[in-house]
Order: sequence, then structure tokens, then C-alpha cells
Amino acid sequence: MFLTISTTGTPERPATDLGYLLHKHPDKAQAFSTSYGRAHVLYPEASVQRCTAALLLEVDTVALVRRGKGKGRGGAPDAALAQYVNDRPYAASSLLAVALSTVFSSAMKGQCNARPDLPERPLPLRIEVPALPARGGADLVRQLFEPLGWTVTVDAVPLDTEFPEWGDSRYVRLVLESEEGPTLAEALRHLYVLLPVLDDAKHYWVAPDEVDKLLRAGDGWLPDHPEQHLITSRYLSRRWSLTREARERLELVRLAEADDSAVEEIDNAVEDQGDPETGEPGTDGGTAAAEAVPLAVRRRDAILAALRDSGAGRVLDLGCGQGQLVQALLKDPRYTEIVGVDVSMRALTVAARRLKLDRLGERQAARVKLVQGSLAYTDKRLKGYDAAVLSEVIEHLDLPRLPALEYAVFGSARPRTVLVTTPNVEYNVRWETLPAGHSRHGDHRFEWTREEFRSWARAVAERHAYDVEFAPVGPDDPEVGPPTQMAVFTLSGTPHDKPAKTPVPKEEKAA
Repeated sequence: MFLTISTTGTPERPATDLGYLLHKHPDKAQAFSTSYGRAHVLYPEASVQRCTAALLLEVDTVALVRRGKGKGRGGAPDAALAQYVNDRPYAASSLLAVALSTVFSSAMKGQCNARPDLPERPLPLRIEVPALPARGGADLVRQLFEPLGWTVTVDAVPLDTEFPEWGDSRYVRLVLESEEGPTLAEALRHLYVLLPVLDDAKHYWVAPDEVDKLLRAGDGWLPDHPEQHLITSRYLSRRWSLTREARERLELVRLAEADDSAVEEIDNAVEDQGDPETGEPGTDGGTAAAEAVPLAVRRRDAILAALRDSGAGRVLDLGCGQGQLVQALLKDPRYTEIVGVDVSMRALTVAARRLKLDRLGERQAARVKLVQGSLAYTDKRLKGYDAAVLSEVIEHLDLPRLPALEYAVFGSARPRTVLVTTPNVEYNVRWETLPAGHSRHGDHRFEWTREEFRSWARAVAERHAYDVEFAPVGPDDPEVGPPTQMAVFTLSGTPHDKPAKTPVPKEEKAA
């Protein structure tokens, strides 16, 4: 099993800098023991103008079979000879990928203590893999490597040169070239992931920690790769639960990068709270706990009543959190399609457990879907629904981001009915357990008065051709109003302008 990495240089930037990056001296031939054979690193050429490092992997097929106890490709108990006579010693596979990560671990991480400036410097690279199994052929090889900035040359290997009518084998000779594309560290991570993907087999059991390995090696390129789904599925040996986890985490990374935020800042929707049905700093207006109805329950009942009045059958719960509203909707047969959307993978995981999605009957399961997505971006999956609910969502956004949410929901998705609930800050004085000047939740970026909320809602309705009405949720105090305020938007016509360019109203800035 063989692979070469070549680069060219000048007297100012000699090609032998490759030795610093790989942490292997060009004047030495080094050998490394592995559990399945011996890996050798040597330099067929090393000059100022050109330098080539080669990784030669000698696979001990007997040790591999004994270590795997007959498992893996070519190791079935009823194919004893195939356990020892196969392509493992010659064709690049997950064995070579593991050897790359073992022998060139520092290079893969982009570390070079002797020359810390080198890892980020683009180098002209040429990588050759003489024998690469490619399930999917040359076209798939190009689809995997070309989006990463490589110039790809793929030559099919015939089954037998003396019998060309037999056609080509599943093996190819691969050459990757780039003048100023991926860095060496990125190139090694590309190979680490994509070699076993093309082989579509692994020599070891794929455990849950493989998701972490995939995300580490795919950092910076996998979230936006057009073949992300195929890569994750094959790399994780088509284990459905691991593949789903990887895709959810990759989507979270993509959303965080698009939002210029840390993943932890976005995936913060689920917190350890006391009673998830309450979610407020006390009971309604200080009434006795035995008599009080939690505000979260009142809010959900008000939303369900408004949805019934609207006649909606297909409903979006935008910012669904732990799935309480989705669960309530699922109990009512009038709702034929229910979609819960949240940016937090943890929230969706909790919601899936609450809904017992894995145990629902076929008819019930067809009615409900949980989707990861950000409400700050348009999403074609959200178009065409009868109603959308934004329950206690807008106050978790920074005010400058509200126009983006406004356009995504009212301008792009345009459901017939939109329900928005948000805290009434005037009512906070009635919470006995809430210190003066504090928000009801640590993640609230603002809390509006009744007039501020109505001013915003009326402006949104005017811009997007909706009618809007307001309703109190909870006890309506004659002095400070209700604890929660709800706006019911109903589509009435064609929007007046393009809301994506709409500035934040002065009332919002003041808030």
C-alpha cells in the first residue's frame, strides 16, 4: 500500500520544508509498528527544487485476521482463504487512513514547533495513490475531491491488460494536484476521511467516537461539501444513528459559521430547569400554587385555541424547543402535518424523546417531523404551511437580527396565519421572585412593553400584507396588562416592499 506527497520549491522556500511539516527528516528512512503491519516513511527525492515523501504500508494479513477475529471485508468464516488472500496489502483503504493519522499526526493537526509559520503557508502539492478502490468509479472520485480545490486525475485500472474486453476493475490511480489550494494539514485530513469513503469499507468496528473523528478531520470543509451526506454515511459504515448525529452536528457548525457565532452560543436552547411546564419565575400573580395554572400551560392553550380558529391543518412550530407544543398538536387529529424547527440539536433530541418518535405508529409518525434550522435564514422547507407559531422566540434574538427573522417567516415562508407570543415586561413587577430590572430568562435579549410589541407587530403586518390582532395570555392586570402578549397575523394580500432591507424600527432600538 503506497502513497506519495510531492512539492516544489525555490532557494528562498526550499521544497525540503516538507520535512518540517511532516516531522520526518528527508535524510532518514523511518519505520513505525502498527497493529496490522509496518509503516515506512522515506524520501525518494529531496532537493531545493523538488521533494517527495512516500508512505509505504506493509499489511500483515494474518495479524489483521487474528486481530479482527475473522470480521471485516474478506474475513467471512465461510471464506477462509479470502481472509488471507485479498487486496488489503495493496489497495488504499481505512488501513492507510489510520496509518496517515498515526505517522503524520502532528502534520494533520497543522503543528510545527520548529517552523510555526509553515503549516498555514500554501504549498504546491501533488499526491499520488497508485491503487485506490473506488466504489462509484472515477466520477465519484472527482465529486469528492474537486470541491476541495484539487485538480483530479483518475485513471481506471483494467481487470487484465491482456484481456481488455473484460473492462475496468473498481480500482483507480489517483493524482491530486494544487498550486495554492489546501494546506498540507487539510490535504491529509481530506485523505483520512475520503480514502475509506471511496473504499466503502472499514477494517475495524465503527463505534460512536467515529463521529468525533469525522468532525475533527472534516473541520473547515465537510459542513459545506456537496457530497456531505454520502461522505458521512459511508465513513460511518451506514450506521443510521451515527450518521444522523454527524449530520445534525455538521448542520449546527454550518449555521454557527453563517451566523459568525460559536456553536455553544447557538446550541443553548435546552437548560436544566425545574418544571419544564412552568418556565417562569413564579406562579401567576402570586396566587396560591395549588390553584395556579402555569403560564406555559395557559400560553399553549391560547395558541391551540387560535390555531383552531384559523382552521390550520399544516403547522410549523418555529423554535420548538423541547417539543411541548408539538406534542399537544400531535394529539389533535385535525393537524395533518406538524413540523418542529429549532437550531439546537440538543433541543431536538429532547423533543424526539418526549414525542417517542422511535415508537410512534406509521400513521402518527407521518404527521410529525423535527427539523434543524435557523430562523434568521430563508428555508424553502418552510414554505406552503397554513400556520406558524413563534412562541417565546423573538426575545431570544438580538434586535438587529429581527429583520432577518421577519423576512424568513413573513416574507419568504408566508404561512396564512402566524402566531407570535412574547413576555410583557410591564408585568414583571408582579413576579414576587423576580428582582427589579431583571429579565425573566437569562437569554432574553429584550422584553417589550405592550406598546413596543404592538408597534413592531403593526409595522411587520403592513410591510408584508398581513392583518394583525392582539390577545392577552394569562391574567389581564388592569394596570400592567397580561404576563404574555400574543399577536395573531392573518395573510391579507401582497407585500408592499422587500422586507430584507427593512431597518429595525426606532421603537425596537429604544427597547
